[in-house]
This record gives sequence, C-alpha cells and structure tokens, in this order.
Amino acid sequence: MQVNRRIHRSDLPDTARFMNPSGCNADFVPDQVRGLSGGDSPSGGDSFRLKHKKRLYPGESLAPYRVGVAKALNTVPLIRGIEDQVIFAAPAELVRLLRTNELDAALVSIVEPLLTDRYDILDGVGIASLGEVKSVLLAHRKPLEKADVIFYDPDSVTGLVLLKVLLAERGLYPEFSPVKSWEVGDEKDYLLLSGDMALDFTFGPRTHEIFDLGTAWYELTRLPFVYEAWALRRGIENARLRHQLRAAKDFGMQTLDYIIRTRTEYTEDFRKDYLGWHIHYYIGSDEKRAIAMFAELLRRHGFGPVYEPRFVA
Repeated sequence: MQVNRRIHRSDLPDTARFMNPSGCNADFVPDQVRGLSGGDSPSGGDSFRLKHKKRLYPGESLAPYRVGVAKALNTVPLIRGIEDQVIFAAPAELVRLLRTNELDAALVSIVEPLLTDRYDILDGVGIASLGEVKSVLLAHRKPLEKADVIFYDPDSVTGLVLLKVLLAERGLYPEFSPVKSWEVGDEKDYLLLSGDMALDFTFGPRTHEIFDLGTAWYELTRLPFVYEAWALRRGIENARLRHQLRAAKDFGMQTLDYIIRTRTEYTEDFRKDYLGWHIHYYIGSDEKRAIAMFAELLRRHGFGPVYEPRFVA
C-alpha cells in the first residue's frame, strides 16, 4: 500500500509555491492588501484594516437572501464581514435546507451540486487543497485492505463519497456505518472524520494511523480536490448575493493573517499552517479539472446520475 504523505512546496511548480489561499501570487499582492493581512500597513495593521474595511467589504445586508454555512475553522475566511447574517447549521442539515428551499445559497459539499441538478456553483470560490488537507481523514488501526466496516461522522458529506471513490479505485468495498459525535473515540478501528471533528481527533491522544483523503486524491490524480463550494438555488435572481459572497471571500483573504492571529482554535502555528498552506479558497482551472475528474469517477463507480457543474460568475 502506498504511504500517505504530505505534498511539500518543493513538490510543486515554482508558480504554485508562492500562491496564497486566494489564488493570487504572493509576489504581486499590493502593499495595501499586505498591510491588511500582515500588520505592515502604512498606518499600522489593525487600525488601517478598520479604517478601510468599508471600502474593502461594503457590508450591506444579505436580506432577503438566506445563506447557510457550517461553523468550522476553515469556513471563517469565506464569511468575513457577514458572520452575523448567515445561518449556521451542520453540513448534512445545510443540504436538507437547500433541497427544501429554506436556503437560497449554502457552502456545501461539492457532491451536492454534482448529484442534484438544481444548483449553480459560484465560480472562483471554494474550499480546496492540493495534497494533505488535515480535516478530511480516515483514522485506521488496521490496514485499509482489511476494513469490513468503516464508521463515519454523518456530517462527513464530502469525505464519505470521496473515501468510497478512493477505496473503489483500489478494489475495496467495505460497509459504512454512521456514528454519533459522542461515540467518536479510540475504540473504532476505522473512523472517517471531517472538519473540526477531524482536527480535534488528530490533536488528541490516539493509536490510529491517518489516511488523509486530500493526499490520497492527489496521489491518484495529481490534482487538487474541491471539498465545498457555494451552491446557489436556481430560479431566483441572485447577482447581488454573488457579489456579496465574493466580497466576503476577498475580505477574508485580505485579512487572513488577522484571522489566524486572533482565532483561538488549536495553536497559532497550526492555524497558520492549516489556513495558509493546506487549505486554499479558489476554484481555478485545475480545480475545475479535478471536479470533472471526480464527476467521472462518481459515474464509474455507480453514484449516478451525475450532472455537469454549472458555474456562474
């Protein structure tokens, strides 16, 4: 079995080594934006940020749009400035709310718009990784080839489908059984976790090895993987909402160092590594190729019907 390893910067093309999570080459970030995220602005970091926040993020109300997102460390940069206007819910609940038209947009698993033909995808914005992601993982104490039953967090919407695809590509077809959050512990031989629950697990004492799904996908395809994207309900006019979601993401990227410095989850070094290196927040041409590859593998392994993603600017 191939060893799951982290993809290092030295493994990447020169142009990729200097990309920040927004998809911009770090060498070409304007000085004003560097000040917003690094504290080296003309007026001294936070005061400059606050002074120019209105220019960078207009801050108008999201109403009448209803927007949902999961409360997790990796979603924070995408809702910068609109945190008090979004509806927080678990990933599986967000999918339900979208399907019942109780939300107009939600940051959900990329699986949802691929398997449900009722959403557009906001172009250019998502949660992705090139290699190791840290927060979508299979913890295992025995070899993958010996897995009969894999327990999973029901909110691992992307992770569940991605793991099934990765294992099917290896000719492995174990059963999957949901587990309650309070049942997550060291006694399970195979445990699929996502989001902050995965991070909590890796930070705690454990006897498991970690099979990182981002690394496994990269080793299979040499492509990034897109875990979540903004799914927009069709049939409503949402040009203003699309602009607001892009503005929130831009503001989050411009103040990413501030987010890393002021959040309290885990350690600052870990937040810097996780949000600044493992995760990126753009959907570019490589990410779209990866989504197309994922869709093809879903069809190959019987997840159909699978729909072509419809991106809107």
